[in-house]
This record gives sequence, structure tokens and C-alpha cells, in this order.
Amino acid sequence: MTIRKVCVLGGTGFVGRHLCCELSRRKLQIRVLTRRRERNRDLIVIPSLELMETDVHSVADLSVQTKGCDAVVNLIGILNERRGPGQDFASVHGELPAKIAEACRYNRIGRLLHMSALGATSDAPSKYLEYKAEGENAVHRWGDQGLNVTSFRPSVLFGSDDDFFNRFATLLAMSPVVFPLACPNARMSPAYVEDVARVFADSLERKSTYGQRYDLCGPKQYTLRELVEYTARETGIEARILPLGDMLSRLQARVLEWAPGKPFSRDNYLSLQVDGVCENNGFAEFGIHPTSIECIVPSYIGHEGKMDVYREFRRAAGR
Repeated sequence: MTIRKVCVLGGTGFVGRHLCCELSRRKLQIRVLTRRRERNRDLIVIPSLELMETDVHSVADLSVQTKGCDAVVNLIGILNERRGPGQDFASVHGELPAKIAEACRYNRIGRLLHMSALGATSDAPSKYLEYKAEGENAVHRWGDQGLNVTSFRPSVLFGSDDDFFNRFATLLAMSPVVFPLACPNARMSPAYVEDVARVFADSLERKSTYGQRYDLCGPKQYTLRELVEYTARETGIEARILPLGDMLSRLQARVLEWAPGKPFSRDNYLSLQVDGVCENNGFAEFGIHPTSIECIVPSYIGHEGKMDVYREFRRAAGR
């Protein structure tokens, strides 16, 4: 199967932007579907990329927009539910993947790459992981009808524009003396977004990946506390990390899910009860030695990087 044109859903997000750049470097044509074209016009500067506004939850619209493509990549996901149509886990993670697969079969598109999540199972404790599993299983069932599906299940992702290290750097700057941390013993193996983008691109024409599900992890395992302490060191914030027990972690989740931006929720708490580490790291299948956080993270949150969060926060506060 020769891939020339790829339709990317979720191409305006963190992983999507890196993947689009990777596909462009490989001289592929890219069609990105978005609900709000004007908000993402900066993507148009990527060579061979067209940005199309559409309702991704409509099978009819998906069928129109995926026509003429050789492959489809689904990266759409949300970390927290919000009010409004199409903003809940059931719609985004459970139902949408099946709609995308249906549109692929309608247009006789034979290749679909799907972003799932590490720890996604039907009996997972959180709705996020439960519905991720539902969507993953839904697209793989279309394999019996000629749609070659590959799904990827990464641990937490990092990169210069991530929402993990950058978020903790900002939160630490807001609480530079004592930082109460929920679920401090949760384990994860952060994976570099550029490595993940390479795996997606490499798998497009690789027949050995058809029907496979790959867990993707970085080279090391950490507790959440270790990662937050690392962030504090890199930003120069001398905050004392105060690990919270289970009861206080639940209480923090109840409180913060009502805060602006919902920085932490009860469903996030439940997701953290599942370790984000790999037994079999899928990067090996692609000959990729995963990049460590120590090689990348200091460049964007460290003293010598492009952002010294603590200093900027204190300047903004007039201190």
C-alpha cells in the first residue's frame, strides 16, 4: 500500500502538530480536520498541508472530508469532560473512533492509525481509560472488513509545548514554598512526542503493524513525585513537595475539578491508579531508542531554556 495523502484528525493538538511536521518532511500531502479553522491558521505554513473545517462527529462530514485520502490518523482525545455536545468521554473516545472507521470503509481507505492510551481496558477504574479501550476495540473490529488498523498506547508525553512539565512548572511557580501533590506514587514512563510522531509515520506503509497495538514508553520509570521534584530542580523552584495520602488526594481532586481549567479531577485521580509503564515497549519494533526527559526537558523549562517559569511568575506578580 502506497500512502501519498493522509487525513489527520486532532492535527491541531500537541501530538498532531508534531506528526504533521513529520509527515511534511516525508513529502506526504496532509489534510487536517478541525472545528475551528481560524484558530489554527498557523498550521497552513506547513508545506503540503490543507486545513479543513468540519464536524468530526458527523459520519457524513467525515466521509466527505476523508475522500481521496490513502490513510487516516485519529489523534482526537480529551483529558477531562466538559459540558456540551461531543465533550464527554463516551462521544470522543468511545463513539468517534467507530465513526471514523465507518468513513474510511465508505471511501475504501485501507489504513487507519489510532491513538489510544496506556492502561486502557474495559475494566479500567476511570471513564477516560474505559472509553479509550472501547474506541480502540471498535476500530480493530473493522479489521475483519479490510481496514488495516494499528493503535498506539503511549504513557504521558513530553515536548516543548507539552501540558505535563509545562503545567507543573507553572503550578510550582504559583506555590513555591509548599506544593501538595496528589497520587505521588503513581508510576509512569514519559515518552518524547517526536519519537511518537516517528512511530506513527513509520507505521503507515509497514504491513507488519497491521492489526497491532503498541505500548509506547520512555527509557525510564518514575513516580509522579520524582517527576515533579525534577521539574522543581530544573526551574530553580525550591518548593517542598508534600505528598498527599489517598484520602487527601481524593479531596484535592474533588476541589480542583471545579477550579478554572480543571487542573485535576476525580477521573484523573482514578486514571493515576493505573501505572503508565510498559511491559513491552513498542519503540523497539521500530528500531527507536526512546529519548529521555533529561535530554529534552531542560531546554524548555530549565534556567537556560526558553522559559524560566518561576522568574516570569514573580515578575508578573510584581515581586
